[in-house]
Amino acid sequence: MPIGVPKVPLRIPGDDDASWVDVYNRLYQERLLFLGQEVDSEISNQLVGLMVYFSLEDAAKDFYLFINSPGGWVISGLAIYDTMQFVRPEVHTICMGLAASMGSFLLVGGAITKRSAFPHARVMIHQPASSFYEAQTGEFILEAEELLKLRETITKVYVQRTGKPLWVVSEDMERDVFMSATEAQAYGIVDLVAVQ
Repeated sequence: MPIGVPKVPLRIPGDDDASWVDVYNRLYQERLLFLGQEVDSEISNQLVGLMVYFSLEDAAKDFYLFINSPGGWVISGLAIYDTMQFVRPEVHTICMGLAASMGSFLLVGGAITKRSAFPHARVMIHQPASSFYEAQTGEFILEAEELLKLRETITKVYVQRTGKPLWVVSEDMERDVFMSATEAQAYGIVDLVAVQ
């Protein structure tokens, strides 16, 4: 039987008694955000909303985005990435488990020097994919052109944020490239590997 999301007490200033809230809402108050699923429009909108709201509340307090994601939708991921660059507080990114595809893109999108991975984390980069088999011929060509533009955008971000040459990133994105935490650090996706 699933236990659901655990509840923790939260004392609101001025109240005599603590209110019980789910653990994630309590952690959000401390600017700890979680991407623990595939990136889609729902989680993207939630994370974007939280970053915008809390940055308006206090622009000096940094965010910590914990990532354990197999990737997901490119456009939804770009919305999160753009918001990370837009909000005034810096966004620390932490890979725990897996940051693959769009997950690794968001990992590299954290504030430079504030991107980290747990020792046993795995990171994977590759080129964006699409569902061409569902498209008609005319749509296929338009979709292919859009996919090439997205690939170029994503590649440029990896180049800019890792310091790797364009030809290296382009070649590596041709296939799935899995990395350990220390390999991701050497590649420039993260700046440090957390010690145990």
